[in-house]
Amino acid sequence: MTEDTTFWPLEIHLDREARVLEIAYDDGRRDRLEAELLRVESPSAEVQGHGEGKKTVSGKRWVGIRDVEAVGNYAIRIQFDDGHDSGIYSWRYLRFLANEGPRLLDEYLTALVEQGGSRDF
Repeated sequence: MTEDTTFWPLEIHLDREARVLEIAYDDGRRDRLEAELLRVESPSAEVQGHGEGKKTVSGKRWVGIRDVEAVGNYAIRIQFDDGHDSGIYSWRYLRFLANEGPRLLDEYLTALVEQGGSRDF
């Protein structure tokens, strides 16, 4: 994960219909993060499987975001419409997800196939 923490979010916009979180930073960058990626890569212990290895979460293709709330001045908590709300997403982690999203999604889809899971159930 990048060590660069010199950027700061200026605006966070939740597009519920598109299931996308948009973030504008003070360095001019704008990121669009899909709810599915945010949910399956949640930094929560439930998903990261602390002590057991990362868990592959099935059935999140159509997951939506209910709300986003600030956690201090360093992160946000995302409340998903499937009830998951325990992940704390730091600005650094959100930037990592934006940078690595395509690779992470490919790895997720491969793991789903290997485990007999599906994005839909």
